[in-house]
Amino acid sequence: MYVLGIETSCDETGVALYHSRQGLVAHTLHSQVDLHAPYGGIVPELASRDHIRRVVPLIRQTMNNAGVSLDRLGGIAYTAGPGLIGALLVGASIGHSLAWSLDIPVVAVHHMEGHLLAPMLETGELSPPFLALLISGGHTMLVEVRALGVYRVLGESIDDAVGEAFDKVAKMLGLGYPGGPALERLAQNGDPQRFHFPRPMTDRPGLDFSFSGLKTHVMNTIAATAKTPQDLADIARAFQDAVADTLAVKCRRALRQTGLGTLVAAGGVCANQTIRRRLAEITAEAGARLFLPRLEFCTDNGAMIAFAGCLRLSAGQQEKPAIQARARWSLETLPPIIPRSDPPHPG
Repeated sequence: MYVLGIETSCDETGVALYHSRQGLVAHTLHSQVDLHAPYGGIVPELASRDHIRRVVPLIRQTMNNAGVSLDRLGGIAYTAGPGLIGALLVGASIGHSLAWSLDIPVVAVHHMEGHLLAPMLETGELSPPFLALLISGGHTMLVEVRALGVYRVLGESIDDAVGEAFDKVAKMLGLGYPGGPALERLAQNGDPQRFHFPRPMTDRPGLDFSFSGLKTHVMNTIAATAKTPQDLADIARAFQDAVADTLAVKCRRALRQTGLGTLVAAGGVCANQTIRRRLAEITAEAGARLFLPRLEFCTDNGAMIAFAGCLRLSAGQQEKPAIQARARWSLETLPPIIPRSDPPHPG
């Protein structure tokens, strides 16, 4: 079965074609970075309008690249939330309309479930139960994956998501948008010994996160330090190390508490190489396995939506004839995925 995936939750338009036996067939992605850069952040109305312009051409391009006609589609999956409501409605409307015209089922996909399952796109070695660390511009959470579609949130950020913290600190340092990649580049030249920033909420029990105090510490350090390029690089390095250590401490604690032997890390911030290295270190120390998506599947993309949608369509799930999108949506409310036949084959 061919499944078309459509991702329009924020500032990237992603379209992908996934086959239940062949795996990922084709995918295309358009980033809105240049559109939002002059404003220093995402402008929701501009994001929605750009998705409207991009989705249909990207569908055509993806299908042409795959050499597959629309009449061969067995289902369509779209991101229904969480995300920017206007952007979500673009993908939902187009996904439903195309499904209705082709008389095929359509399924709504949770954006974070897409990220959570992204490492399964390329390997057949990963299966529940496992621990998932989801880190993006809008989310920071630790999730116990008991089975496909059965999730328990163990901890999450009580204020800013880690990606949001990266962007805000990057702005303090005078870097451009998006801030995460720019801060990582700057940190490469930083002295790891000069500053030591706090590792928030690691000195108390629990698995929740908080980055607001760390941001304040960065702001105060900038105010008290001469603004040479080396100063800024040293501050960027200290901030990045503090975030990476904080995430590593929480993951190690969660692995111990749950007794799980596998950690999955996904989401846009998972592209950060320092974070990837720290997670590799703590899983090796714990004798656990680590699964990371390749860099192109860390950021928002249609491939993860097509894959998650294929799993749910194969389980007989589909939407009623009503277009819906959710700005907020708990992972814990999703129905389990119980395949009626052999599960889709990872690409």
